[in-house]
Order: sequence, then C-alpha cells, then structure tokens
Amino acid sequence: MRKTLALTGVRIVAAALAAIALFIASMVPAAAETSYVRAGKLIDTEHGKELSDQLIKIVDGRVASVEPFKGAPSDGELIDWSGYTVLPGLMDMHTHVIGAIQSGIADPLMSDQAQDALIGVKNARDTLFAGFTTIRDVGTWRAFTDVALRDAINNGYVVGPRMAVVGAYLTIPGGGGDITGLADDVKIPDEFRRGVVRGPEDMRQKARFLLQHHVDWLKFIATGAVLTVGTEPGMPELTEDEMRAGVEEAKMYGVSVAAHAHGAEGAKMAIRAGVRSIEHGSLLDDEALQMMKKRGVWLVADIYNGDYIDEVGTRDHWPEETLRKNRETTETQREVFSKAVKMGVKIAYGTDSGVYPHGDNAKQFRYMVKYGMTPMQAIQSATTSAAALLKWSKDVGAVSAGHYADMIAVRGDPLKDITVLEHVSAVMKGGVIVKAPAE
Repeated sequence: MRKTLALTGVRIVAAALAAIALFIASMVPAAAETSYVRAGKLIDTEHGKELSDQLIKIVDGRVASVEPFKGAPSDGELIDWSGYTVLPGLMDMHTHVIGAIQSGIADPLMSDQAQDALIGVKNARDTLFAGFTTIRDVGTWRAFTDVALRDAINNGYVVGPRMAVVGAYLTIPGGGGDITGLADDVKIPDEFRRGVVRGPEDMRQKARFLLQHHVDWLKFIATGAVLTVGTEPGMPELTEDEMRAGVEEAKMYGVSVAAHAHGAEGAKMAIRAGVRSIEHGSLLDDEALQMMKKRGVWLVADIYNGDYIDEVGTRDHWPEETLRKNRETTETQREVFSKAVKMGVKIAYGTDSGVYPHGDNAKQFRYMVKYGMTPMQAIQSATTSAAALLKWSKDVGAVSAGHYADMIAVRGDPLKDITVLEHVSAVMKGGVIVKAPAE
C-alpha cells in the first residue's frame, strides 16, 4: 500500500514538474524564423531612389534590415533575386474582387452568394499573383461577401492580398450603387440593398450597421455611375448632409470614407462632408481639385479602364448608355488626372479592377506615366502613397525595417520601362513566396 502511494506521489510530482516545464517553455519565445533576399536592384519608395545589390533580412515575416550585399549569410535561407529588380508589394486602392465582371443590368442577380465568394477567391489569387499584395476593395453588390473574403485570407484559408473592405455601397434609392433598370415588380434581395439610404438619419443607421460588421472603410456613391443604368456621372446623388452624417459615424469607429464622385458638385459636397478620398473624379473642375489639395483629400482615378470598356463593351454589345457615358468621361478623367499631378494633389493608385479582368491591375502604370507622372511617382502611388491613404504606412508600401516582407521581383528596370510591372516574376507576402520565378 505504501509502495503504491509512493509511486502515485512520484507520478504526481513528475506530472507537476512536467507542467511547470511546459509553462516555462511557453514563456520562452520560439526561435525567430530568418531568411534573406538578395536584390539585384531595389526600388526604395520611401526616398525615391534605386539601390544596387542589396541584402534584405527578414525575421518572422517582416523586414529586419536592408544593407549592401557582402556575402551569403549563414543563419538563414538566401533567396537569390540578384537578376531582378525588387519592389515593395504593389497596392490597388480601387478594386471589386467579389463576383464576375458586370456588363449587363441584371448581372449581379445571375449568381448566388457561394458563386460570388468563390469567384472572389480566384480574383483575389489573380490579383496577388500579379504583384498586388494589398488592395482596398470598394464595393460589392451582395453585402459583406468582401468581409468574409478578407477574413478568409487573414486566417490563411485562401490565398490573396491584404484587404481593406467597405461591406456595401452607401447610395440613394435608384442611385449608382443600387440595382437599377429592372421592372418595377421585380423584388431585389435585401442583401443587395443594405446600404440604400433615405436621409441623414437613415445614413447614420446604415453606416453604423456596416461599421458594426467590421468594415475597414465606408463607401459613398456621391454621383451617378458609368455602369449603373439610369444614373448620370455628373449628377449629385447623396446630399451633403447625408454624407456628413456618415462621416461622423465613421469617425466614431476610427474609419475613413471614400466617395465615388465623377462630377464636380458631388465631389465638392463629399469633400466638405469630410471624406478621405475621391474615386474616379472624371469631371472635376479646378475648384474641386484645389479643395482636395487644401484639405489633403486623395484622388484615386482609374484612367486605364475606359479603353477596356470602349473596346470590349463595343465588341460584346454592352448597353449603349454605358458606352456613351464611358466615352463622355474617359478623356476628361485623364485631363483631370494630369491637372491633379501638376497641382500636387495626393494621388493613390486605383484601377477599378472588376470592370476589366483581375490580374491586369498593372496595365494602368503606363497611363499614369503618359498623363504626367514620372515612373517613380507612379510606383509610389501604388506603394507609399497608397499605404498613407490606408493609414497602413508602418506595415506596407516600402521595403525597410519594420514593414511586412511584401515584395515583388521583375525583369528589367521599371524606372526605365514602367511596363515591366505588367509581368511580375515573383511575389512574396509576409516573407513567404507565393509565386516563384518560372526559371
């Protein structure tokens, strides 16, 4: 009996010691995971210069240091990108990754939620593989599908870029963010109309509802839209009081607001209401641009996709109204963009992907250079400037100590030929290679 008790006591003590050992072990940090990238050239977006033959040290998914290469290190894997130009992961501030490309009035109603989400998974992957490691997704017809995709990516369930999302469009009934053009007796599902508002108080309630569902931004439809039948891009829709109410709600949650605004008057109302960015800006006048510069409001202008809509839309017989509105806004938008560059308005890269195929996001760079930016400015618009717009500058937008190890590698020098960014050879997100060079 005494022997049994003694053995039991020994087991108890052993178990206690084992538990203590496990507890102590849990208090000791795991060994840091270290790797290195050798960059033949490195675009320093923070200082606007190009560096040669750099060694980038990565510890636990973040950049620990950047210094001239002096030899292969012995404490971690060396990824040899010495034959490439390395840049921070690119950022697109105006995407729509949920669902398929919309060309007809009823297209958003032709798929179910599961289909939209799964198409979004593919679109997110295509975007990441094109070198865009961070996106701001600014609207989905079916509410909160974007929130679900963001969370799935963050949890590692699917592969995609870092996402900031808006949950749904905040729009007037029959406005640019509503389903329009259907027969009066057609019932539109409620999930498509979560952000349809009628007055300032309704705006507060709808904005609060979105914010309580953990969106990162709010998105106002301040004017009509090119793709929404029955609306005109130059015509204001939401009132200034409605937008101000939404901005006030957003501020309480520490969230910023983007405003879809082609027309000048709608943009001015949105600016006075306190939005952080104007999307499209196709018909802005000098007063609107001056207001933006004075108040630090960002312009996110999709100056590439007008050509895509004209070519493909004409070929595939998109609604004539859509094609007409696209023709009326494409060149004026590019003129506004050029003027904004000269005036020093803050500009962040945004393409409206989802109007054109995902993965072609980099095709806009050549347009930005054509219409007034230097190649470095265009790159910065998709890195440091985009990060500043998101208020994520400490994490993304640069390859320097403290930032996530989000990087891309391209053949050639984008400062000499910006189009090389259309052909990304390798992509790293958080220190993990998600797309390796083919050779």
